Amino acid sequence: MIRRTTDLSPAARAGFDAIIDVRSPAEFALDHIPGAINLPVLDDAQRAEVGTEYVQGSKFLARRAGAAMVARNIAAHLQDALKDRDGSFRPLVHCWRGGQRSGAMATVMDQVGWTVTVLDGGYQTWRRAVVARLYDQPWSGRIVLIDGGTGTGKTEVLNRLATRGVQTVDLEGLARHRGSLFGALPGGQPAQKLFESRLFAALDALDPTRPLVLEAESSKVGARTIPPALWAAMTAAPRIAITAPVPARARHIVAAYGRIAADPAALDTALTRLPRHHAKATVTRWREMAAAGEIEGLAAELIVDHYDPAYRRAGEEPGLGTVSLTDLSETELDRAADAVAAAVSNL
Repeated sequence: MIRRTTDLSPAARAGFDAIIDVRSPAEFALDHIPGAINLPVLDDAQRAEVGTEYVQGSKFLARRAGAAMVARNIAAHLQDALKDRDGSFRPLVHCWRGGQRSGAMATVMDQVGWTVTVLDGGYQTWRRAVVARLYDQPWSGRIVLIDGGTGTGKTEVLNRLATRGVQTVDLEGLARHRGSLFGALPGGQPAQKLFESRLFAALDALDPTRPLVLEAESSKVGARTIPPALWAAMTAAPRIAITAPVPARARHIVAAYGRIAADPAALDTALTRLPRHHAKATVTRWREMAAAGEIEGLAAELIVDHYDPAYRRAGEEPGLGTVSLTDLSETELDRAADAVAAAVSNL
């Protein structure tokens, strides 16, 4: 018997052996439940073909052709992606609205003998939960921000906090961007909806009674926008600032951004996107330094003349104090993480 549910809590999702999204690859790429696998019953071209016939031609022929495609695709999944699943397999299946596509997959799975559950309302049920949490509900938990200028090791400290039992969420990791002019990562950023799904899943797994530590960001991480409820809470949150000498920060930036430094064309393109308030002669000199491979010197000048002035203009007070590092060695980053963890534990 096919079961149905609307429960997408972390505990409920963990109760399934797999979440199977049967929508087309393009739909899946735009957004999906984190951890879901894509086993489309119609691929992008097939979905377009059936939809065109349904609207412009014969509804009967569209349904017949679509049924044949669906049958072939489900058979292929059974013989490939699902071939190693035994009789105890417990999947959750969904499509866009919990209709024909998920119904077809669930019917076959049920006949195989698997305990299959269909998500009522499909992907839209998930999206409504995401929107309600990130857009419609005020933030109710406590947030602490790790602040500091570019290159002070904030992300590394955040990662260390997680190993110390502190609740953290890496916004830059979820958005696939380091949050600066040179912060693009290979593969690009997820769509806004997928970023929000990842954020919702991360937040949903937290204990709301304990503080959450985030890295201070602007309202956007790359091209992805932090949803308003979380952003409002971040702007009001107390901060712990991390400082370090400019030479140490420059070396850290070169190490962290080695990929773009190794791509002269990408680095030059990034420099051309600097704000217009920088003098043309200054930008030209920076581009010449990049072309000459003077990356550490370039990083130091960008810290002094671009990043730090912008940080000072933001004018946020640390509130919970400052951790001053002598360098960005593993030892000093561990010391910073210990200090932040101690501050958070006292809240």
